[in-house]
Amino acid sequence: MSKILIGVSGGIAAYKALDIVSYFKKQGHDVHVIMTKNALEFVTPLSFESLSNNKVHYDTFDKLHYHTTEHISLTENCDLYVIVPATANIIAKVVNGLADDMLSTTFLAANCPKLICPAMNTRMYNNPITQANLKKALDYNMEILDSESGILACGDIGKGRLAHVDKIKEKINYMLKDDDLRNKRVLITLGATCEAIDPVRFITNHSSGKMGIALAKAYRSHGADVTIIKANSNIESPLEIKEITAISASDMFEEVKENYQDFDIVIMCAAVSDYYLKNIAKNKIKKDSETLKIELYKTIDILKYLGQHRLTNQKIIGFAMETENLIENARKKLINKNVDLIVANPLLKENAGFKSDNNQITIISKDKEEKIPTKSKEELAYDIIKAIKELK
Repeated sequence: MSKILIGVSGGIAAYKALDIVSYFKKQGHDVHVIMTKNALEFVTPLSFESLSNNKVHYDTFDKLHYHTTEHISLTENCDLYVIVPATANIIAKVVNGLADDMLSTTFLAANCPKLICPAMNTRMYNNPITQANLKKALDYNMEILDSESGILACGDIGKGRLAHVDKIKEKINYMLKDDDLRNKRVLITLGATCEAIDPVRFITNHSSGKMGIALAKAYRSHGADVTIIKANSNIESPLEIKEITAISASDMFEEVKENYQDFDIVIMCAAVSDYYLKNIAKNKIKKDSETLKIELYKTIDILKYLGQHRLTNQKIIGFAMETENLIENARKKLINKNVDLIVANPLLKENAGFKSDNNQITIISKDKEEKIPTKSKEELAYDIIKAIKELK
C-alpha cells in the first residue's frame, strides 16, 4: 500500500480531513498528518493520531524529534501529498516556495505527486492573486480538485466550499492507482433500464447503479481503461471514465453489441428489463377505466449474446439477484450463458441489495464458489476484481 501525507491547514473544513484519513487508513495505507498551527484551532492532533495510528506533525522544531531532520525524513518514500483543506494562505506559500512551518516545509521537500483541495471565502477564492496562485500550482504539475459553489460558513454564497469528501477520496484513489491493470480495457454496464409505456410512464426496477460505479472506480484505481454503459442511475459517474448512456434494454443491447469487442473484460452489472412493450402509447394513457392491460414481450438476453459471441481470452462477468434458490439459479446462469463468473446476491437480506451501500455476495466460477459476508460495495468491488484476476 501507499504512504500518504495529508496536510491540514486552518479552515473550518479541517474536520472533513478526519474522514479522509480514516478512509485511507482502513484501506491499509500508511497515512501521516501534518497540521498548521491555525489548524490546531479547529481539530485536535489527537483525533488524527487516533485515526492514522501515526504521530501528527505541526512543529518543525519538535524537541522530541531533534535527532532527525524530520521535515525531510517524513517525505521519504511518499506516494502522494494532499493538502485538505488548502486555505488561500497555504496555497500562496507552497506555490511560491515559502517554507516557514512544518506543512509548507514538507510540501516543498516532497518529491511525489501533489494534490491541493482549496477551501476559503468566495471573495478570497475569486481574488486575482489566489487565481494566479492556483494557475501557478498547475504550471508546477500539482493537481487541483477545485472548490464547489454553495453557502459558505461565513454566510456568503459562491465558490469556495471544499470539494465533497467522496470526490476527494475518488481523486486520491485515482492518483494512487497501482497500474497493475494498465493494459486492460474494461466495459461495465450499470443502473436500471427503463421500458416506456407512454410518454409519462415506464417499467423499471430498483437498481441504483452503486455496485457498477464501485467497480468502475476500483478498476480505474488499478490503472485500467474503463468505460461504463449507464442506464437509469442518480449516481455521479467517476472521474477519468468514459460514459455511454443507454435507457432501454434495446439501447443497452445495441451499445454492448457495438462496443464489447474492444474490451478485455465485460461486466454486466446493469439490471436489464426482461420485458418490453411493442406498442408504446403516443399520448399519456388516461385513467378512464378500472383496469389497464398491457402486453409485454421478452427483451434480448444481452449476457447470453455475449457468451455466444465472446472473443478469445475475453472475460465475461454477470450478476444474479434472486429471492430464492440463489446459488442454484446463479450456477445455472453461469452455465447457460457461457460466462466466466457470476456474482450472486440475495435481494431479501437486511443491509444489502438494491440501493443499499452494502451487499453480501457469492462469487461463482466453474470450479470455485466464494461467499463474502456483508461489506460496502466499494470493498466488494475489490473482491470481485481479485476473483476476475484469478480466472484461468
